[in-house]
Amino acid sequence: MTLGDAGVLLLGPPGSGKSDLVLRLIDQPGYGISGALRIAHVVSDDQVAVRLDGGRLVAAPPKSIAGCMEIRGLGLANLPHRAEAALVIAVRLVAKEKIDRMPDMTNDRFEILGTSIPLIAVDAASASAPARIRAALDRLEHGGINIAS
Repeated sequence: MTLGDAGVLLLGPPGSGKSDLVLRLIDQPGYGISGALRIAHVVSDDQVAVRLDGGRLVAAPPKSIAGCMEIRGLGLANLPHRAEAALVIAVRLVAKEKIDRMPDMTNDRFEILGTSIPLIAVDAASASAPARIRAALDRLEHGGINIAS
């Protein structure tokens, strides 16, 4: 998914709340902690192809599911989507009890294809989950998290 132009990779097993969180982000645009509006768009649901392009991780949907999202209880829905996104952060969905209160956000990384991006943990069921992801992106953009691999 994207928030503004920032690609966000959601990580979690089936049933962890990825699609629900994406729906809340799409439905509720927000301003994070910087005051900059971030509108969400789907890149891919459940599967994403990631490639390395000029040192950046780029995510794209498999052609067979581009623009489709499974909404539990409603089935498949067609949505506007982005054809690709440069990933800038990974979000691991975990239970709130497993989230450190004061994580080392400069060293927590998600590694893929020989490079890495910052990794944060979020409880998808938390009402503030969308705001927490926007806050992490704001910190990335304003020097609070090192994005270099």
